[in-house]
Amino acid sequence: MSRGRIAPTPTGYLHVGHARTFALAADRAASGTLVYRTEDLDAGRCRPEFAAAAIEDLCWLGLKWTEGPDVGGPHGPYVQSQRLTWFRDVWQRLQATGAIYPCDKSRKDVERSLTAPHAEDDAEPIFPAALRAPVGAGQDAREPGPTNWRFRVPDGETIAFVDALQGPQAFVAGRDFGDFLVWRKDGLPAYELAVVADDHAMGITEVVRGADLLLSTARQLLLYRALGWAAPSWAHAPLIVDAEGKRLAKRSAGLSIRELRQKGKTPEEVLMAPLRQLLG
Repeated sequence: MSRGRIAPTPTGYLHVGHARTFALAADRAASGTLVYRTEDLDAGRCRPEFAAAAIEDLCWLGLKWTEGPDVGGPHGPYVQSQRLTWFRDVWQRLQATGAIYPCDKSRKDVERSLTAPHAEDDAEPIFPAALRAPVGAGQDAREPGPTNWRFRVPDGETIAFVDALQGPQAFVAGRDFGDFLVWRKDGLPAYELAVVADDHAMGITEVVRGADLLLSTARQLLLYRALGWAAPSWAHAPLIVDAEGKRLAKRSAGLSIRELRQKGKTPEEVLMAPLRQLLG
């Protein structure tokens, strides 16, 4: 049986882009199980009121899930900040394979790993292979410690997959992306490790999310391979953009689900109407 998921990050009120992507995920999981997971590892920006509002707004839209922080289930807890023991276990598994190494990088680099990356974030310079730690570095470590850890990508290898909505995709390690963060020096997992660890633990068979995360999929496939886990299938939804062609953000004025509800818009309008109509 298929298992899909929706995974809001409570750093603000969800907007119409989230609504449509999550509705797609729910629709694709209609014959199976839908899991709701709160991804709240960014302690500086995530707030309980946004987490509660996300559940309320998505219920108002008519979305229903089988497992989640509000209904429980066999794979809980469904809040990432409560799953740190599991993340440390996954770090230990990666460290034992030699796939990751300690790396002292800038604060800006650490901050990039707090939440799911987006297209503009992927414009960052490729991590220089010359700055990598030697093979075997950090293999005696028992804990991550107060340092960042990176995954050593196989330079020159093409990471290919077929996306259910975007078609065939291919990214070259070392060219399209470099060694990426899996653990932060503040003691928390980076986005790539956390999402792979939880999707595996929760038995997710298809990941539905925005097309801005296509490149992240290549990174995550390398983690699945290093851990010896089967990867889910992928479906990356086209992004909803504003009148200027920019990706919607939680700060997008007038397009949060909460604001649209207050304006008297219906769930059907939020999920289907053109943005100009919603703003009218």
